[in-house]
Amino acid sequence: MVLVLYANMYSFVFLQLLTLYVLSCSVPGFLAGNDNSKDYCIIGAGPGGLQMGYFLERAKRDYVIFERANTSGAFFIRYPRHRKLISINKRHTGKTNKEFNLRHDWNSLLSDDESLQMRHYSKEFFPPADDYVRYLRDYAKNLELNIQYNTNIGNIQRVAKETDGNVTHHFTMDDQSGNGYTCRYLIICTGISTPNDPDFLGSEHTDSYDDMSLDTDDYEGQSVLILGRGNSAFETADHIVGSTNLIHMISRSRLRLAWETHYVGDLRAINNGLLDTYMLKSLDGQLEGDVADMMIIKRSDGKLVLGVPFDRDALSELRRDLENGNISSVNISERFNVDEMTVDTLDFGLPDNFALRDPYDRIIRCLGFKFDFDIFNSKSCNVTAGQGRKKKFPAIKANYESLKVPGLFFAGTNTHSLDFRKSAGGFIHGFRYTARALHNILEWRNHKVPWPSVRQPITELLNHIIKRINEASGTYQMFGVLGDVIILANDDTEYIYLEEYPLKMLHAIPGITGYSANRILVVSLEYGYDFSGPGKDVFRRNRAIGEPSEAHLSNFLHPVIYFYKELPSIEAMRLIAKHPGAVLPEPVKVHHMVEDFLTDFSAPVSHVLVLRRFLESCIEQDLRNFFDNQCFWMALTHSSPPESCKTFFLKGQRLPPYFELQGSLTREQYFGEEETIKREMEAQRHREADPIDELKPDVRNVGFGFEEHSEL
Repeated sequence: MVLVLYANMYSFVFLQLLTLYVLSCSVPGFLAGNDNSKDYCIIGAGPGGLQMGYFLERAKRDYVIFERANTSGAFFIRYPRHRKLISINKRHTGKTNKEFNLRHDWNSLLSDDESLQMRHYSKEFFPPADDYVRYLRDYAKNLELNIQYNTNIGNIQRVAKETDGNVTHHFTMDDQSGNGYTCRYLIICTGISTPNDPDFLGSEHTDSYDDMSLDTDDYEGQSVLILGRGNSAFETADHIVGSTNLIHMISRSRLRLAWETHYVGDLRAINNGLLDTYMLKSLDGQLEGDVADMMIIKRSDGKLVLGVPFDRDALSELRRDLENGNISSVNISERFNVDEMTVDTLDFGLPDNFALRDPYDRIIRCLGFKFDFDIFNSKSCNVTAGQGRKKKFPAIKANYESLKVPGLFFAGTNTHSLDFRKSAGGFIHGFRYTARALHNILEWRNHKVPWPSVRQPITELLNHIIKRINEASGTYQMFGVLGDVIILANDDTEYIYLEEYPLKMLHAIPGITGYSANRILVVSLEYGYDFSGPGKDVFRRNRAIGEPSEAHLSNFLHPVIYFYKELPSIEAMRLIAKHPGAVLPEPVKVHHMVEDFLTDFSAPVSHVLVLRRFLESCIEQDLRNFFDNQCFWMALTHSSPPESCKTFFLKGQRLPPYFELQGSLTREQYFGEEETIKREMEAQRHREADPIDELKPDVRNVGFGFEEHSEL
């Protein structure tokens, strides 16, 4: 009896422990150690959330990523519907520099793991979406990111807490099972994943991009109208064009081509096949019109008729009647007698040559996506939308913080309101860098870790800039948004180099980075003013500039260097925000480096020489390097030798003369005795004629076998 009792007791304990184990593995909200409180909570394990998680993991911060699906990158399991990405996967560039190669890899996230590059997952230039899902899963697994799956977060609130008279705030949230979580800082990385379905009459008769059939046989011999003209709309058209009678597309704004606007969110060439069939008059067509002003009526034979009533008041009355249940779509069909309509559209008050007068077999909504604001408790966490075309994004400040909710930050596509239709912040190859910028901001704000930097003697500045503009990917992808900031320090004898800093926060460098700043240089990559835009002829014959003296007229992406003697004021930054074509407030000096067909800004004269002279004019110093014998003569004949001589020669660091580098020859052996005397006499005459012109190239180099290299 006792043995049976003990056996039953142990069985009960075992079952209890087994239950706890299962709960810890499967029930959302059951975190390790039953700890539902973190410093950082990231919502969403898509590319943006994974990228933020990587930076927090590497910094050993207390964080968790909540993902409502059972895997990372769940958006790409369903989208794009036709399973082909439009982000390029250029596997070969002819270079081995990883940073440079990221300029042409639009899919890989940043990490220290060389195996986590998209080129290892697909050989296709436009990779299949399924390959990207596999990549994101490996990224999360290999980097051991702390992700809690099957957790659908909602009811996010900002809560105040008073301790010893000090008021602090934190965030609370719940999952689908009622489990609660708290965190000090919240980062939203949910993307723009909610289908945009505007309200218009008859929308129930349409298919959506989200649920349309992918079987091309279903469109065989049909006439199709597509609402929208973005990449999803054209992707859909390209998929079914071989089966249809015709495809018409309609949108409220004019068509925007990515190669015209230099904005990757506009229509890409890979999807624009229907433009050929439109312009070459093969039945397909493009029109402008607002869906909100239309109504779609289904005839008894199943055909769909499009109407655009001229009487807006009548349209509003119809909407009210529908909402109040006074009429139905059947009543509307009877009111407009659509069964008898073929070409005659006078019942709608439209002309008899109305472009969309023929009925359609299918109408498909491809109207894009928007941010999901429903996850927030609007009473305590009032996250507002952007204005105008940016209303599909949350309204945020230049430091990626919510406009109205302190401590709430955004990363990934969510932040695209800051550079919408200007740069690449809404796409992986752009927001992987804005996520890093946000991480650097949070590191100083919350942990007093300064922005990553390099401090160098001023003599290294020219080479540093040349290296960055020819290799850096962050400033290349986020042109005009992220830039390198150079803080001149120690009476301009040193500099502090900050990479990929948000240019809209230029006035706030000390508070963002932890470095005091006054005199600064800013390196930005920019397209020419007024070069891009819908309808612009970007292929015109004189589209490129090759003359350095006309570099300010460059159209293609090129470096622009700004010099400020003091940081711009916040008023100046606010004023410049009202001018879409401007990047920064007016500087003391600005220098454009001439555009280059190869995007290689290292030409000795056209790029390096003119940049050096600009930098010298800013810091009022000679930035050239000299041999030790040149430094010796200038130390004797000049009140202040060049900085390179001060930094190296006068501190005992010696660079041999040019002729010694040719085989340890003496000057007389290299030039000959007579030529040596002649060169020394000529150098003496120059010194006597112009002894203090420290920036004139031939003053200090004549007579030392260095004339042909004096400008390098």
